[in-house]
Amino acid sequence: MTVFTQVILYTDTDGRAKFREKAVTLGEGSPQAMLSALFPSGGFQLRHSPVGFRSQFHCSPYKQWVVIMGGEMEIGLQDGTSRIFRPGQHFYSADLLPEGATFDAAVHGHWSCQVGADSLITLFVRG
Repeated sequence: MTVFTQVILYTDTDGRAKFREKAVTLGEGSPQAMLSALFPSGGFQLRHSPVGFRSQFHCSPYKQWVVIMGGEMEIGLQDGTSRIFRPGQHFYSADLLPEGATFDAAVHGHWSCQVGADSLITLFVRG
């Protein structure tokens, strides 16, 4: 069976953002067009981030797929690691502030920035 690897940015039980991967089965459709089951969505937004864009540490306001359409995006975690996503790559952003917590920039969230010479174009699909 064919699978799609979903990259997930999530909030772990310690309140810190981390990455993990999940296999999504592509069990519908035909051998020439393998599909996953239908995912629910709540609309989408496009974003343009100019060269030099960099955010502060933050949590996502809601769960959403982030698809890189142009340029490159780096996501940094509290532990000092980061990951770069290029056109055609994605991650599912589920790094939400833990329920009842007050945001602490030394513990919670992740940062993002545009990388390289090209503006960053992203597609956000709410999950």
